[in-house]
Amino acid sequence: MRYVVTGAAGFIGSQLAEQLLERGDEVVGIDCFTDYYDPALKEENARGIDVRRVDLAEDDLDFGGFDGVFHLAGQPGTRSFGAVFPRYLRRNVLATQRVFEAAVAARTKVVWASSSSVYGDAERYPTPEDVEPRPNNPYGITKLACEHLAATYTRLFGLDAVALRYFTVYGPRQRPDMAFARIVEALVRSEPFEVYGDGSQSRSFTFVGDVVHATVRALEAAAGVYNVGGGEEASVREAIALLEEISGRRLDVRYGPPATGDMRRTKADTTRFERATGWRATTALRPGLEAHWSWAAGRVAAR
Repeated sequence: MRYVVTGAAGFIGSQLAEQLLERGDEVVGIDCFTDYYDPALKEENARGIDVRRVDLAEDDLDFGGFDGVFHLAGQPGTRSFGAVFPRYLRRNVLATQRVFEAAVAARTKVVWASSSSVYGDAERYPTPEDVEPRPNNPYGITKLACEHLAATYTRLFGLDAVALRYFTVYGPRQRPDMAFARIVEALVRSEPFEVYGDGSQSRSFTFVGDVVHATVRALEAAAGVYNVGGGEEASVREAIALLEEISGRRLDVRYGPPATGDMRRTKADTTRFERATGWRATTALRPGLEAHWSWAAGRVAAR
Protein backbone atom coordinates (compact mmCIF):
# COMPACT_ATOMS: atom_id res chain seq x y z
CA MET A 1 0.00 0.00 0.00
CA ARG A 2 1.12 3.58 -0.71
CA TYR A 3 0.43 6.45 1.67
CA VAL A 4 1.14 10.14 1.97
CA VAL A 5 1.96 11.47 5.44
CA THR A 6 1.87 15.25 5.85
CA GLY A 7 3.88 16.63 8.76
CA ALA A 8 6.14 13.60 8.34
CA ALA A 9 9.10 15.27 10.07
CA GLY A 10 6.99 16.17 13.09
CA PHE A 11 6.30 14.60 16.45
CA ILE A 12 3.47 12.21 15.51
CA GLY A 13 3.93 12.18 11.74
CA SER A 14 7.49 10.84 11.82
CA GLN A 15 6.53 7.94 14.10
CA LEU A 16 3.46 7.18 11.99
CA ALA A 17 5.59 7.11 8.83
CA GLU A 18 8.06 4.75 10.51
CA GLN A 19 5.31 2.36 11.59
CA LEU A 20 3.86 2.25 8.09
CA LEU A 21 7.31 1.55 6.65
CA GLU A 22 7.94 -1.19 9.23
CA ARG A 23 4.82 -3.04 8.17
CA GLY A 24 5.89 -2.89 4.51
CA ASP A 25 3.96 0.08 3.17
CA GLU A 26 5.42 2.70 0.84
CA VAL A 27 5.41 6.18 2.36
CA VAL A 28 5.94 9.60 0.83
CA GLY A 29 6.34 12.24 3.51
CA ILE A 30 5.48 15.91 3.16
CA ASP A 31 6.68 18.66 5.48
CA CYS A 32 7.27 22.40 5.10
CA PHE A 33 9.99 22.49 7.81
CA THR A 34 8.74 25.74 9.34
CA ASP A 35 10.90 27.63 11.81
CA TYR A 36 8.24 27.15 14.51
CA TYR A 37 9.63 23.68 15.21
CA ASP A 38 13.28 23.00 16.13
CA PRO A 39 14.91 22.43 12.68
CA ALA A 40 17.51 20.04 14.09
CA LEU A 41 14.82 17.87 15.67
CA LYS A 42 12.84 17.84 12.44
CA GLU A 43 15.90 16.74 10.47
CA GLU A 44 16.52 14.05 13.09
CA ASN A 45 12.90 12.86 12.89
CA ALA A 46 13.03 12.66 9.08
CA ARG A 47 15.97 10.25 8.89
CA GLY A 48 15.05 7.11 7.04
CA ILE A 49 11.85 8.63 5.64
CA ASP A 50 11.33 10.02 2.13
CA VAL A 51 10.26 13.53 3.20
CA ARG A 52 9.68 16.19 0.55
CA ARG A 53 9.59 19.90 1.31
CA VAL A 54 6.09 21.03 0.33
CA ASP A 55 3.94 24.00 1.36
CA LEU A 56 0.42 22.56 1.50
CA ALA A 57 -1.14 26.02 1.29
CA GLU A 58 0.67 26.91 -1.93
CA ASP A 59 2.35 24.06 -3.83
CA ASP A 60 0.64 21.69 -6.26
CA LEU A 61 -0.73 18.53 -4.63
CA ASP A 62 -1.34 15.27 -6.46
CA PHE A 63 -2.40 12.20 -4.48
CA GLY A 64 -3.08 10.04 -7.52
CA GLY A 65 -1.90 6.45 -7.06
CA PHE A 66 -1.96 6.58 -3.26
CA ASP A 67 -4.19 4.38 -1.10
CA GLY A 68 -4.64 7.01 1.59
CA VAL A 69 -3.46 10.31 3.01
CA PHE A 70 -2.57 10.90 6.66
CA HIS A 71 -2.80 14.65 7.14
CA LEU A 72 -0.99 15.57 10.37
CA ALA A 73 0.64 18.84 9.31
CA GLY A 74 -0.61 22.06 10.87
CA GLN A 75 0.17 25.10 12.97
CA PRO A 76 0.17 23.96 16.62
CA GLY A 77 0.08 25.97 19.84
CA THR A 78 -3.00 26.88 21.85
CA ARG A 79 -2.19 30.18 23.52
CA SER A 80 -1.67 32.60 20.60
CA PHE A 81 -4.01 35.40 19.55
CA GLY A 82 -3.59 38.68 17.68
CA ALA A 83 -1.13 39.11 14.83
CA VAL A 84 -0.33 35.40 14.48
CA PHE A 85 -3.91 34.43 13.61
CA PRO A 86 -3.32 34.49 9.80
CA ARG A 87 -0.67 31.81 10.31
CA TYR A 88 -3.30 29.48 11.80
CA LEU A 89 -5.66 30.23 8.93
CA ARG A 90 -3.02 29.49 6.32
CA ARG A 91 -1.38 26.42 7.82
CA ASN A 92 -4.54 24.82 9.23
CA VAL A 93 -7.61 25.93 7.28
CA LEU A 94 -6.20 26.73 3.82
CA ALA A 95 -3.70 23.86 3.84
CA THR A 96 -6.36 21.35 4.94
CA GLN A 97 -8.86 22.60 2.34
CA ARG A 98 -6.26 22.01 -0.38
CA VAL A 99 -5.52 18.52 0.98
CA PHE A 100 -9.25 17.72 0.80
CA GLU A 101 -9.44 19.06 -2.79
CA ALA A 102 -6.53 16.87 -3.85
CA ALA A 103 -7.96 13.83 -2.05
CA VAL A 104 -11.32 14.26 -3.81
CA ALA A 105 -9.56 14.52 -7.16
CA ALA A 106 -7.56 11.34 -6.43
CA ARG A 107 -10.54 9.55 -4.81
CA THR A 108 -8.42 8.62 -1.83
CA LYS A 109 -9.25 8.47 1.88
CA VAL A 110 -7.93 11.06 4.34
CA VAL A 111 -7.23 10.46 8.02
CA TRP A 112 -6.44 13.81 9.57
CA ALA A 113 -5.54 15.34 12.91
CA SER A 114 -8.16 17.47 14.61
CA SER A 115 -7.84 18.22 18.32
CA SER A 116 -9.52 18.12 21.71
CA SER A 117 -8.99 21.90 21.63
CA VAL A 118 -12.22 22.17 19.65
CA TYR A 119 -14.13 21.44 22.89
CA GLY A 120 -12.69 24.32 24.91
CA ASP A 121 -14.13 24.09 28.40
CA ALA A 122 -16.49 21.21 27.68
CA GLU A 123 -19.93 20.95 29.20
CA ARG A 124 -19.27 17.43 30.52
CA TYR A 125 -16.51 14.90 31.18
CA PRO A 126 -15.59 12.42 29.85
CA THR A 127 -16.37 14.34 26.68
CA PRO A 128 -18.08 12.54 23.78
CA GLU A 129 -18.02 13.79 20.20
CA ASP A 130 -21.58 15.16 20.28
CA VAL A 131 -20.79 17.81 22.91
CA GLU A 132 -21.07 21.34 21.52
CA PRO A 133 -17.60 22.61 20.53
CA ARG A 134 -16.57 25.84 22.26
CA PRO A 135 -12.90 26.42 21.36
CA ASN A 136 -10.93 28.90 23.43
CA ASN A 137 -8.05 29.67 21.08
CA PRO A 138 -7.06 30.05 17.40
CA TYR A 139 -5.78 26.47 17.19
CA GLY A 140 -9.11 25.03 18.33
CA ILE A 141 -11.08 27.51 16.20
CA THR A 142 -9.21 26.59 13.02
CA LYS A 143 -9.35 22.84 13.73
CA LEU A 144 -13.11 23.15 14.12
CA ALA A 145 -13.25 25.06 10.83
CA CYS A 146 -11.41 22.14 9.21
CA GLU A 147 -14.02 19.74 10.61
CA HIS A 148 -16.74 21.82 8.94
CA LEU A 149 -14.73 21.73 5.70
CA ALA A 150 -14.47 17.95 5.91
CA ALA A 151 -18.21 17.57 6.48
CA THR A 152 -18.99 19.83 3.52
CA TYR A 153 -16.55 18.08 1.17
CA THR A 154 -17.99 14.74 2.26
CA ARG A 155 -21.56 15.87 1.62
CA LEU A 156 -20.97 17.69 -1.67
CA PHE A 157 -17.99 15.96 -3.26
CA GLY A 158 -17.84 12.47 -1.75
CA LEU A 159 -14.70 12.98 0.34
CA ASP A 160 -13.93 10.01 2.60
CA ALA A 161 -12.37 11.67 5.66
CA VAL A 162 -11.83 10.59 9.26
CA ALA A 163 -11.07 13.34 11.78
CA LEU A 164 -9.24 12.30 14.95
CA ARG A 165 -9.52 14.63 17.93
CA TYR A 166 -6.20 13.94 19.65
CA PHE A 167 -6.02 14.56 23.41
CA THR A 168 -2.70 15.98 24.76
CA VAL A 169 -0.18 13.70 23.07
CA TYR A 170 3.21 13.19 24.76
CA GLY A 171 6.23 10.94 24.36
CA PRO A 172 9.55 10.79 22.47
CA ARG A 173 10.04 13.53 19.84
CA GLN A 174 7.53 15.87 21.45
CA ARG A 175 7.83 19.45 20.23
CA PRO A 176 10.22 21.52 22.38
CA ASP A 177 7.51 24.08 23.19
CA MET A 178 5.19 21.50 24.77
CA ALA A 179 4.89 21.12 28.53
CA PHE A 180 6.59 17.78 29.16
CA ALA A 181 9.50 18.67 26.88
CA ARG A 182 10.04 21.90 28.82
CA ILE A 183 9.67 20.15 32.18
CA VAL A 184 12.30 17.56 31.24
CA GLU A 185 14.69 20.25 30.06
CA ALA A 186 14.23 22.15 33.32
CA LEU A 187 14.85 18.95 35.31
CA VAL A 188 18.02 18.10 33.36
CA ARG A 189 19.39 21.62 33.66
CA SER A 190 18.21 22.20 37.26
CA GLU A 191 16.35 25.29 36.13
CA PRO A 192 13.04 26.69 37.43
CA PHE A 193 9.85 25.85 35.56
CA GLU A 194 6.82 28.12 35.39
CA VAL A 195 3.37 26.52 35.43
CA TYR A 196 0.50 28.52 33.99
CA GLY A 197 -2.10 28.51 36.76
CA ASP A 198 -2.00 26.54 39.99
CA GLY A 199 -1.22 23.12 38.49
CA SER A 200 -4.63 21.65 39.22
CA GLN A 201 -5.66 21.75 35.57
CA SER A 202 -5.88 18.18 34.25
CA ARG A 203 -5.47 16.44 30.92
CA SER A 204 -6.33 13.17 29.23
CA PHE A 205 -2.64 12.48 28.51
CA THR A 206 -2.17 10.16 25.53
CA PHE A 207 1.08 8.37 24.70
CA VAL A 208 2.31 8.91 21.15
CA GLY A 209 2.56 5.17 20.44
CA ASP A 210 -1.13 4.77 21.21
CA VAL A 211 -1.95 7.72 18.96
CA VAL A 212 0.05 6.25 16.08
CA HIS A 213 -1.77 2.91 16.42
CA ALA A 214 -5.11 4.72 16.48
CA THR A 215 -4.23 6.73 13.39
CA VAL A 216 -3.43 3.60 11.40
CA ARG A 217 -6.59 1.88 12.67
CA ALA A 218 -8.62 4.90 11.55
CA LEU A 219 -8.37 3.61 7.99
CA GLU A 220 -11.01 1.07 9.08
CA ALA A 221 -13.43 3.71 10.37
CA ALA A 222 -16.31 5.29 8.49
CA ALA A 223 -16.08 8.98 7.64
CA GLY A 224 -16.71 11.17 10.67
CA VAL A 225 -15.18 12.58 13.85
CA TYR A 226 -13.63 10.46 16.62
CA ASN A 227 -11.91 11.12 19.93
CA VAL A 228 -8.46 9.59 20.46
CA GLY A 229 -7.42 9.95 24.08
CA GLY A 230 -5.54 8.26 26.89
CA GLY A 231 -7.27 6.12 29.43
CA GLU A 232 -5.66 8.02 32.32
CA GLU A 233 -6.34 11.58 33.42
CA ALA A 234 -3.87 13.48 35.61
CA SER A 235 -3.31 17.02 36.81
CA VAL A 236 -0.21 18.98 35.88
CA ARG A 237 0.96 18.68 39.51
CA GLU A 238 0.56 14.88 39.40
CA ALA A 239 2.44 14.62 36.10
CA ILE A 240 5.30 16.74 37.47
CA ALA A 241 5.47 14.56 40.59
CA LEU A 242 5.74 11.45 38.42
CA LEU A 243 8.54 12.97 36.35
CA GLU A 244 10.37 13.89 39.55
CA GLU A 245 10.12 10.27 40.74
CA ILE A 246 11.26 8.92 37.37
CA SER A 247 14.18 11.33 37.06
CA GLY A 248 15.22 11.26 40.71
CA ARG A 249 15.34 15.06 40.65
CA ARG A 250 13.35 17.89 42.17
CA LEU A 251 11.79 20.55 39.97
CA ASP A 252 11.77 24.17 41.09
CA VAL A 253 8.16 24.98 40.16
CA ARG A 254 6.99 28.58 39.92
CA TYR A 255 3.25 29.17 39.58
CA GLY A 256 1.98 32.04 37.45
CA PRO A 257 -1.34 33.34 36.14
CA PRO A 258 -3.47 31.05 33.95
CA ALA A 259 -2.82 31.33 30.22
CA THR A 260 -5.52 32.93 28.13
CA GLY A 261 -7.15 30.31 25.93
CA ASP A 262 -6.02 27.34 28.02
CA MET A 263 -8.49 24.69 29.17
CA ARG A 264 -9.04 23.65 32.78
CA ARG A 265 -9.66 20.01 31.95
CA THR A 266 -9.78 17.44 29.15
CA LYS A 267 -10.98 13.86 29.42
CA ALA A 268 -11.79 11.78 26.35
CA ASP A 269 -14.77 9.54 25.85
CA THR A 270 -13.42 7.17 23.17
CA THR A 271 -16.44 4.85 22.97
CA ARG A 272 -17.23 5.78 19.35
CA PHE A 273 -13.72 5.02 18.09
CA GLU A 274 -13.43 1.84 20.16
CA ARG A 275 -16.64 0.54 18.59
CA ALA A 276 -15.49 1.48 15.09
CA THR A 277 -11.99 -0.01 15.26
CA GLY A 278 -11.45 -1.95 18.49
CA TRP A 279 -8.67 0.49 19.46
CA ARG A 280 -8.08 1.55 23.04
CA ALA A 281 -5.21 3.42 24.69
CA THR A 282 -3.05 0.94 26.60
CA THR A 283 -0.09 2.99 27.88
CA ALA A 284 -0.41 4.21 31.46
CA LEU A 285 1.10 7.57 32.36
CA ARG A 286 4.11 6.27 34.31
CA PRO A 287 5.59 3.98 31.61
CA GLY A 288 4.76 6.62 29.01
CA LEU A 289 6.63 9.28 30.97
CA GLU A 290 9.53 6.87 31.54
CA ALA A 291 9.89 6.52 27.76
CA HIS A 292 9.54 10.27 27.33
CA TRP A 293 12.18 10.98 30.00
CA SER A 294 14.64 8.43 28.60
CA TRP A 295 14.51 9.99 25.14
CA ALA A 296 14.27 13.66 26.04
CA ALA A 297 16.80 13.69 28.89
CA GLY A 298 19.39 12.00 26.74
CA ARG A 299 18.85 14.48 23.95
CA VAL A 300 18.99 17.54 26.22
CA ALA A 301 22.15 16.28 27.96
CA ALA A 302 23.85 15.68 24.60
CA ARG A 303 23.37 19.25 23.42
